[in-house]
Amino acid sequence: MWISDFRVVLPDRVIERGSVRIEAGTIAEIAETPVVGAELSGDGLLLLPGFVDMHGDMVEREVEPRPNVPMPLELGLRDLDRRLAVAGITTAYAAVSFSPTSTYGHLRSYEHTSAIIRALKSMGPQLLVDHRVHARFEITFPKALSVIEALIAEGAVDLISLTDHTPGQGQYRDIERHVDKMVREKGLSRDEAAQSVAKRIEERSQPAEIMAQTLNIISATCRAHGVALASHDDDTPAKVALMQDLGAAISEFPVTLEAAQEARNRGLATAMGAPNALRGQSYSGNLSAREAHAEGVLDILASDYHPSAILPAILELAKTDPLGLAGATRLATLNPAKALGLSDRGEIALGKQADFVIADDSGIGHVRAALRNGGKIYSDGSITRRRAA
Repeated sequence: MWISDFRVVLPDRVIERGSVRIEAGTIAEIAETPVVGAELSGDGLLLLPGFVDMHGDMVEREVEPRPNVPMPLELGLRDLDRRLAVAGITTAYAAVSFSPTSTYGHLRSYEHTSAIIRALKSMGPQLLVDHRVHARFEITFPKALSVIEALIAEGAVDLISLTDHTPGQGQYRDIERHVDKMVREKGLSRDEAAQSVAKRIEERSQPAEIMAQTLNIISATCRAHGVALASHDDDTPAKVALMQDLGAAISEFPVTLEAAQEARNRGLATAMGAPNALRGQSYSGNLSAREAHAEGVLDILASDYHPSAILPAILELAKTDPLGLAGATRLATLNPAKALGLSDRGEIALGKQADFVIADDSGIGHVRAALRNGGKIYSDGSITRRRAA
């Protein structure tokens, strides 16, 4: 079928009144002009590739919307699926954690996280979006190693990121700021917050040889099974170098410009949050995605914790991107697809999957519809009304 009269966003330019023919779920032809008799008319709306989201934290809050109020996994995962489709995400990596002593408690226990992963994989054929698993491995919890190894062997994990949320480095390198945050958000006294942080540092401290052994094992396991590896919260050039030596191809959420620049110099793709780019600042006081973009060291936009921020963030960065909308769109489409080894999607090009976002770019932007393999997975109804008019 033909879909016609869209502003078609290619990797390097925008066709102002283009058309695309879909055949057997893939892109069969691209025209520079509208096509008579097309099954769907865009009337000048944007046609972008479906968003490829390498990091979305939302699954835990969908399966347990309030603390200690669990919902059936099937219900939570279906809700998440719809939420992602509405945001234009056609390929989603659910970022799940194995850190049972974190503030999220049982939500990140080995058993609960494993159950989420297996449920997501088993429900895959019933869901709208192509769901994949991004397992965040806390390197200070070596007991999780055997659990993750088993899941990788099952083929249930598609991406591993090496994380360390110990205060004093990474995302929480500024301990005083972290203490202030705990006082503000948890209602603790400053002494209580400081004691809590000190205890957390003590509990997570690992002998250097144990840490090195854990990192080497998970790195070797990923290589053996072809699972992509990313670093997380890189704060120094030295950490970036270590992560590259372990096989990481992506530096996720670098917290300093120096770390992001080192990642770029070493050929790692840098990923940052769409909410950060949209707001113009990190909520934790770390590197701004807009600053990284301005310095030419931002490669990937991820939903992080807010899927609907992706389209507005693209439109915001398009104002300053050297390639305009085409360049900014790559951040949530072609670039993550390449970094994750997904050669069949991420761009509007012949032979690629017909995964599309139909969007209105007025105001902060609005996703009007989303297609996956040429089939509609979401529509707000406006496309039909436009065609009828």
